Amino acid sequence: MTVLHFTGIKGSGMSALAQIMHDMGESVQGSDIAQYFFTEDRLRERGITILPFDPENITPDMTIIAGNAFNDSHPELVKARENGATIIRYHQFLGDLMKQYISVAITGAHGKTSTTGLMAHILNGYKPVSYLIGDGTGFGQQDSHFFVAEACEYRRHFLAYHPDYAIMTNIDFDHPDYFGSVDDVFKAFQEMAQQVKKCIIACGDDEFLQQIQAPVPVVYYGFGEENDFQARNIVKTTEGTTFDVVIRNEFYNTFTIPMFGDHAVLNALAVISLCQYESIPADIIQRQFESYEGVKRRFTETVIDGSVLIDDYAHHPTEIRATLQSANQKYPNRELIAIFQPHTFSRTQTFLQEFADCLQEADHVYLCDIFGSAREEAGTLTIQDLQEKIAESHIVQLEEIDQLTKHEHAVFLFMGAGDITKFHQAFKEKLSAAKKA
Repeated sequence: MTVLHFTGIKGSGMSALAQIMHDMGESVQGSDIAQYFFTEDRLRERGITILPFDPENITPDMTIIAGNAFNDSHPELVKARENGATIIRYHQFLGDLMKQYISVAITGAHGKTSTTGLMAHILNGYKPVSYLIGDGTGFGQQDSHFFVAEACEYRRHFLAYHPDYAIMTNIDFDHPDYFGSVDDVFKAFQEMAQQVKKCIIACGDDEFLQQIQAPVPVVYYGFGEENDFQARNIVKTTEGTTFDVVIRNEFYNTFTIPMFGDHAVLNALAVISLCQYESIPADIIQRQFESYEGVKRRFTETVIDGSVLIDDYAHHPTEIRATLQSANQKYPNRELIAIFQPHTFSRTQTFLQEFADCLQEADHVYLCDIFGSAREEAGTLTIQDLQEKIAESHIVQLEEIDQLTKHEHAVFLFMGAGDITKFHQAFKEKLSAAKKA
């Protein structure tokens, strides 16, 4: 059996893909840096070998799945070419795999991961599903009917996919190290639209998605009356959200979701739209909603002695606002403490004022040093540049995490796409120790 070796196996997409191939009976291993990432947990649960990066990991009979964070000069990839081993980039391998099933690609500047997780869970109540979620979760079964995959627009990698369905949640300017403008982002989505085989399900409340042209039907969902699928009579409580779905002005069904915020309604509406297109009964959809537990690092809650800790991937101003809105709905009378770690210097520079504006919607703001990335390790900007724009904000280092304890019984929102989880973990340990004392 050919060994599939994943170079950069701890990447969120790479980890999920490795899990899928392992579940499908393939021989899987991978390599990465020694630093811990939460994406490795499910690899270790499956007994998948994770090695340190080393050219000696590579043998000629392997197929190398190369993570997109690493260029062709990576020592393992150099060795693979010297050995004559097959090298396939992550997005190309995934694109070929999706062709074997009824495929659903979920893309958008925001909401991809949450919608992908929800879509996979709902469809799994109907027919077998394999899925790749951007929180590092993957599951594969060879007899799957559906294959649901998160499709990232960064560097136009999603153009490797030719899905049956595409869900497009929104178009917004992000990844300023690659995209030149929001118009450039739109062009990428327009290119993607040309590759969809059956139907595009797009948020009609998004001004850019309203302009999408495609050779297949484009079905719109949203709050506006002009949408094919509209959410009406929305009732928000501290337990979740209930809303009616109207299809082309005819009542379809009432749904209740255990989620919070407008963005959660839109994500659910996107899923409902596809399910209705596939003739999946409404009672199955509702039953699956009720058992949905969410995805990793998307409003993930821990309660310790009256304090609520929320771990969230929000790293763009739009996402931070959505997270704060969710917290306000579920905990309307609680103090909101934002602990934010900017991710990449280029994104922080581009959205500096927007970050300041949205963070000030919290009651108190703590800032962690900017987290670089494999593609952008340093910059001239510092966290002080953001702090200067936020009244009464504080910079917090890991060893100073105990200063948060002065906010009693508050909701602590740890937000970011870097290693903000180490701050979350340290504070969780601090509260747990205090509870035991």
